[in-house]
Amino acid sequence: MKYSTFKTFNPFRGAKVTLFFLCTLISCKNNGQTLTNDPVQNADKQLKELIVGANRMYAYIDDLHGKNIGIVTNQTGIVKTAKHTYVHLVDTLLSRKIKVTKVFAPEHGFRGQADAGEVVKDGKDPKTGLPIISLYGKNKKPTPEQLKGLDLVLFDLQDVGARFYTYISTLHYVMEACAEENIPIIVLDRPNPNAHYIDGPVLQPAFKSFIGMHPVPVVYGMTIGEYAQMINGEKWLQAGITASLKVVKLAYYTHQTPYSLPVKPSPNLPNDISVNLYPSMCFFEGTNVSMGRGTEKQFQVYGAPYFNKTTFSFTPHPNAGDKNPKFNGKLCYGEDLTKTPRLSQLNLSWLQKAFEQSKAVKTAFFTSSFNKIAGNDILKKQITTGKSEAEIRQSWQKDLDKFKEIRKKYLLYP
Repeated sequence: MKYSTFKTFNPFRGAKVTLFFLCTLISCKNNGQTLTNDPVQNADKQLKELIVGANRMYAYIDDLHGKNIGIVTNQTGIVKTAKHTYVHLVDTLLSRKIKVTKVFAPEHGFRGQADAGEVVKDGKDPKTGLPIISLYGKNKKPTPEQLKGLDLVLFDLQDVGARFYTYISTLHYVMEACAEENIPIIVLDRPNPNAHYIDGPVLQPAFKSFIGMHPVPVVYGMTIGEYAQMINGEKWLQAGITASLKVVKLAYYTHQTPYSLPVKPSPNLPNDISVNLYPSMCFFEGTNVSMGRGTEKQFQVYGAPYFNKTTFSFTPHPNAGDKNPKFNGKLCYGEDLTKTPRLSQLNLSWLQKAFEQSKAVKTAFFTSSFNKIAGNDILKKQITTGKSEAEIRQSWQKDLDKFKEIRKKYLLYP
């Protein structure tokens, strides 16, 4: 997989484009299969390239007609058009006369511009006039009043496959609220760019929080649609209730399929490198070390003013991803990880090296949030007592094996 910055992703290439346009106008045959005048359904049958759930509109559009629809989405909820452009799912459905009445926004907001942890306020979408209900403000779970009048909820968020990335927690609460109000939910599946491996400690119940609600490892190797099935199947919702769930699958996808996200999933994940490094680098959120917030290399560098002087340095300043970054305006020495080959397991060596440097100058390293990020209080003890990376990794194995057996039951893709 070649790393790149996020840019428009074009699944329709070369001569196949001509066929794509022809099939939007007429019905044609392909290996004895009749193609409809739906360009997305034709693309499924003709091109055999990865297609996200939202783009497979023929698979769910009939479920929406004549109903009041709420959508949980943000800037990642986009569909590919025949003109090789992206249009937001909300705009697409409105153009098809679907009655979208409410939009629910997760962490970072509907347009994905809020900082991590920043309160997202209710509002109104200036383009459509639709009410925007925040699920990262006064409440993280939709209230009965907020769901009142809805016949169905669509869920379309781009996940990155790390336990502490809060979109799966939003998924949990939306499923729970819908189940309690007897409202069906449709999850439009999207690829997990970190689905090619499973690693890290499994969360212990005592450390449950919004950045980790379920007994899964840091990297769980599932799409968000598969994860929704696991939430239902494992009875993780309150009182063991289950949601009326439909998952619109991806076309031509496996867990090993490389995927370059067309837009930032959140302000501090600007490119493929940051997404791949994120599960390993997010541990620094619970330390007195910068992981590049306030720079253009978020989650791709780490450092601190008290580190040993090196040839690499950076100085954080407020930017679109963080209005008050750690070590704001201070020169930080550290390590540039932008040339790191694609990871297929967590890397703990950076965390261990950073801890050793803090210990040498007797600077407090861990903050109160570290154990919630790790999902236990064991990893902190292992780092402080000098356990090797191999020893730490071995301590995860038994729980990882159990999780993998549970995971198998809910997989939709090879």
